[in-house]
Amino acid sequence: MESAVKRGAIVALGLILQILLSLSIYLFFIENIFIIHLFFAVVGFLLILDLIRTSKNYSYTLPIIISLIIFPLLGTLLYIIISKNKNNSKTLKRIKKSESESKKYLVQDKTIMDECMNNSKIKYLSDFSGFPVTKNNDVTYYPIGEEAYSAMIEELKKAEKFIFFEYFIVSHGKMWDSILEILEEKASQGVDVRVMYDDLGCLSTLEKKYPQELEKKGIKCVVFNKLNAIAGVIMNNRDHRKILIIDGRVAFSGGINIADEYININSKYGHWKDNGIKIEGDAVFSFSVMFLTMWNAFRNDDKDFNKFKYKFNKKIKHNGYVTPYGETPLDDEITGEDVYLNIINQANDYVYIFTPYLIIDTDMINALNLAAKRGVDVRIVIPGIPDKKIVYVLSESYVEPLVKGGVKIYKYKPGFVHSKVFVSDDKIATVGTINMDYRSLYLHFECGCYLEDVDAIKDIKNDLIDSMKKSHKVSKKEASPKLLKSIWQALLRLVAPLM
Repeated sequence: MESAVKRGAIVALGLILQILLSLSIYLFFIENIFIIHLFFAVVGFLLILDLIRTSKNYSYTLPIIISLIIFPLLGTLLYIIISKNKNNSKTLKRIKKSESESKKYLVQDKTIMDECMNNSKIKYLSDFSGFPVTKNNDVTYYPIGEEAYSAMIEELKKAEKFIFFEYFIVSHGKMWDSILEILEEKASQGVDVRVMYDDLGCLSTLEKKYPQELEKKGIKCVVFNKLNAIAGVIMNNRDHRKILIIDGRVAFSGGINIADEYININSKYGHWKDNGIKIEGDAVFSFSVMFLTMWNAFRNDDKDFNKFKYKFNKKIKHNGYVTPYGETPLDDEITGEDVYLNIINQANDYVYIFTPYLIIDTDMINALNLAAKRGVDVRIVIPGIPDKKIVYVLSESYVEPLVKGGVKIYKYKPGFVHSKVFVSDDKIATVGTINMDYRSLYLHFECGCYLEDVDAIKDIKNDLIDSMKKSHKVSKKEASPKLLKSIWQALLRLVAPLM
């Protein structure tokens, strides 16, 4: 923990020094203050025009525009920090190059697409986002982290060729220690074991030299986007994915990270409501490509991804369509949000949602309210106990317009909801890592799994219904904040893209 504090302090100090340097230059030219103000006013105006021209979502660029108008200098710095860092990041350039090279492995089966010619949601994922739709799969949904963890342990023990492990948070404790024991054993047997975790996600949970410890055990390790006091702002783009792949035969994803609170050991926030999903079948290769794409951006180990493709000897019974998909800040498609909007906009009967954070844009608010107004039963389950209080207050500011629009909001009374799930009309669902907030939808690397006509969808629906029974439905009166709180929430919305 002491090491994490030191590292965090160094990064924070680097950011402060960058801002102070900019301000000192500004003050140095104080004698020409009018010229300086005029210069930044012109620059600010040009940046605003650029934002208006290129913005993917005005709800999230509005705070930057306001800062450019009121504080041209600081607004310009904010614009550079948030909007332009990816153009100068060597890390992000490597990832973008790796993404471009790996697209050739995401090949769509034409026969399946012929079946889905009139299915706009599936066509979007395949044709525009580039993620193949598959049929030959068996899907298992785990409504709680403990069940997913047990299944992961069971499958890890069967590993014979390789284990790919990519998580935002890894923390010492029962969960990680038991997984690590298996990884170490498998590595000693010649299994190709690779671990990738996010540096910011593990800032307070793993030591700086932990990768060297894993390498000594025969486990290859990559730390994603290491914190850097100089680069600083590039740490906005985190690897928030949760992926475990074993032999190319089975893949796990969902909401759970690798820390004890995710399996309800020493949870500070009451009962930790999370989930997991297991895929066995052709869809696993898409998860493998996602992992290898990120891995090869840091360690260019693999010239041919196809060697990690499992050859299934028998066909699994037809069980609907499964499409694993990734979200990246490096392309023009906002895949995560588009999947959510497509589900909402095309729902006929109901849409049920789990989300830990409800920091949404006007497109999402309008889609949810419009669905409710046309008679769709729209329900959202959010935490009853927050993990981050200031973020929770911000999330609550979006409850009022939704409740007034006819959306039903439920607060999970036993504790914290960390699941990220949509299910609709007993036919469609998506399970993954993508929160309903700016960071997940626009800044982070994320993943999800789109399901259609899959047996497990009924289990997903039952999980949401069961959780609603344990939740408190928010009334219109509760949803309307008092004056001071509403002012505070409005101010928080201005900095929402930073949270």
